[in-house]
Amino acid sequence: MAKKAKKQTARGRKQDRARVAGGQDYEVSYEARKTRKSAASVKKAVKKVGNSRKRIERRLGSAMKKSLGTAPSKRR
Repeated sequence: MAKKAKKQTARGRKQDRARVAGGQDYEVSYEARKTRKSAASVKKAVKKVGNSRKRIERRLGSAMKKSLGTAPSKRR
């Protein structure tokens, strides 16, 4: 009899969403569309600052901040 698979916790999913996998085209293209930058610039940012989504968006200068003129509210 096979073991039951462990249920993935919310913490694991949350940690995964906080990262950008530079080798995964769908994650790179999502981040590129979100920040209105090219996929190549997102990949460069991943190499330069690591895979933290927060750092990458800060590095790319999120277009959302520029277009609205204000910083977006922090979500928890």
